[in-house]
Amino acid sequence: MDSSSDVKQNLVLAALPTPDRDRLRPHLELIYMPAGRTLHEPGERLSYAYFPTTCIVSLVCIMEDGTSAQLAVTGPEGLVGTSLLMGRGTTSNRSLIQCAGYAYRLRATFLNPEVPPGSYLHRPALRFTHALVTQMGQTAACNRHHAVDQQVCRWLLLTLDRVTGNEIKMTQESIATTLGVQRERISEVASHLRTDGLIACRRGSITVMDRAQLEQRVCECYAVVAKEYEALLRDLRAESTTGE
Repeated sequence: MDSSSDVKQNLVLAALPTPDRDRLRPHLELIYMPAGRTLHEPGERLSYAYFPTTCIVSLVCIMEDGTSAQLAVTGPEGLVGTSLLMGRGTTSNRSLIQCAGYAYRLRATFLNPEVPPGSYLHRPALRFTHALVTQMGQTAACNRHHAVDQQVCRWLLLTLDRVTGNEIKMTQESIATTLGVQRERISEVASHLRTDGLIACRRGSITVMDRAQLEQRVCECYAVVAKEYEALLRDLRAESTTGE
């Protein structure tokens, strides 16, 4: 079976006991997510929660003048639509597909009664939300205090952690829009990284050639987020093991 169609490819769903996951399964719809697709707009009432299996979703803050800045990325470790767990049906940010792939979606009308405090789905979802808040806070600090080249390295590593292999299918223009940085500045940083042998670029994709050196150049923010991410994976996998 293609891993993208395996419900357990999403670690929040995988953390559910088998009977609970089987009860959800008929209500989960597998859909393909093309890069650039918008899932939610600020202030929009959420119709679905999304559980990525192979796609990566970017949570973006949109300013009044149309500029944007990325707050966090979410992949197979989490879900999109955490505000539904908090008793709200809207979001303050834009959610868009950063890297194409698949995700399961679940209607909000079904999700709400399924996540009372203490339920099996509530626990892994809230554990993920804690990691997401950590990432958002660190991203805000990074955007304020660190250079663009460090931010790009952070973005590359966080994205690489959520894909299979070392290729990231995304244009430099899209990276610039995601990070809220001028396209020329992204091209300059990419050129330096390419010259030094850390990445290889072709139209529509970036391949990381030397991850170790990329980790040497990134700011402290990546390590903070990666540590929380690793703890999240351990916790969700432990839930999955005990729930079988």
